[in-house]
Amino acid sequence: MESSPRSPNLMLASLPAEDFEYIRPHLRAVELHHELVLARAGEVIPRVYFPHTGVISLVVSLSEGEMVEVAMIGRDGAFGASMVRDGAISLNDAMVQLPGVAFTLELPHFRRAAEHSVMFREALVRQEQALLIQAQQSAACNAYHSVEARLSRWLLRMHDLFDSHNLPLTQGFLAQMIGVRRNSVSLVANTLQQAGLIRYSRGHIEITNLEGLKETSCECYETVKMRCDTLADVDRHRHPGPRMATAR
Repeated sequence: MESSPRSPNLMLASLPAEDFEYIRPHLRAVELHHELVLARAGEVIPRVYFPHTGVISLVVSLSEGEMVEVAMIGRDGAFGASMVRDGAISLNDAMVQLPGVAFTLELPHFRRAAEHSVMFREALVRQEQALLIQAQQSAACNAYHSVEARLSRWLLRMHDLFDSHNLPLTQGFLAQMIGVRRNSVSLVANTLQQAGLIRYSRGHIEITNLEGLKETSCECYETVKMRCDTLADVDRHRHPGPRMATAR
């Protein structure tokens, strides 16, 4: 049976139809409100989220209230994929960065679906690999690259996941996500605006020159995009034609 898109979430859309039909009756649509906390580090997550729209941030929270983002999840993946293992806990705080809609799958149904479908298990492993790629590159980027390059990289990644040039974001939130002071983000955002790359107003950023923003970004944006796209291509090409029925 051919795989065909049945969900705005690309991970679910990559599954063979029979595997998706096994999951579909248990999926529930929920709204993702801005700054909604989906999980805290050390907690067992009761359900898995498959975003259609919106973006979920995985962040490291420090004792004095600071936060630094380590990875983003949008319509290309799922939050909670590691819960397929018994005893697994969330390694990070997870919060909604940009509002949207997601399917949720309660943990017992999620684990049964993973046991039922080899393809689903493989997609979940690739999701965990994509998050690891992001986390490793973010650590290197935050250590060695300028605030201007890091902010540009972050906006480009957000654009890819949100699929829009218009991003409802505050400077304070941006500063938290890339781990710098708010005044640093204000200065850099003003520089990018003066260069004609973005247009900023209170609580809103519009990307006005995507190619120019790519030139301002560091290598980390293209590195993460290339590696995540390679993982996604595995899903897209996993079922090039009709599957043969298993002989009984």
